Amino acid sequence: MINILITIPVAIPAAYAFSRMSFLGDKHLFLAFIAFRITPPVVLTLPIFQLFSNLGIVNSVFGIALGHCLFNLPISIWILQGFISAVPKEMDETAFLDGYSRPQFIWKFLLPQISSGVAVTAFFCFMFSWVEVVFARILTTTNGKPISMAINALFGFRTDIGLVMAVTVASMLPGAVLLFAMRNHLSRGFKIGRI
Repeated sequence: MINILITIPVAIPAAYAFSRMSFLGDKHLFLAFIAFRITPPVVLTLPIFQLFSNLGIVNSVFGIALGHCLFNLPISIWILQGFISAVPKEMDETAFLDGYSRPQFIWKFLLPQISSGVAVTAFFCFMFSWVEVVFARILTTTNGKPISMAINALFGFRTDIGLVMAVTVASMLPGAVLLFAMRNHLSRGFKIGRI
């Protein structure tokens, strides 16, 4: 959840900039974000580990969430840019003529229009973080260990299968709650763009 709380507020203004503004190298920068997303996480583990070690956030919940943000931010920008591009530009111009600033416009007018896109983006951020194990294995030992690694640590010479199954079922509850809470937004978001 920390990952979503960091990624979405950063991705919305960035996606708005890529959708509405033209600047030198905008297409190249957007392509670089997407290329970064398809880079295998294992390639970047050593530099990320050294950077996080210098910052003192190795083996912390914030560190693992920040590591996930590095890979979720490009895809979040890409998804939200598509939703923002579907909103007519005349809406921006009308709001600016009425005296709204850009942050006010994004908060009051744009976010309600792209709420389905925000839900889809949050869903993907959650799912990518929930199943990610490369950073979990490298950046954590005890304190910041996600549930996937905690389940893996339960296996040993004498494994209590009942405990493993109970923890596995409990680990599925946050995802099920997220899906249930966002089901209407997700269905609308996935239908946008369908022919």
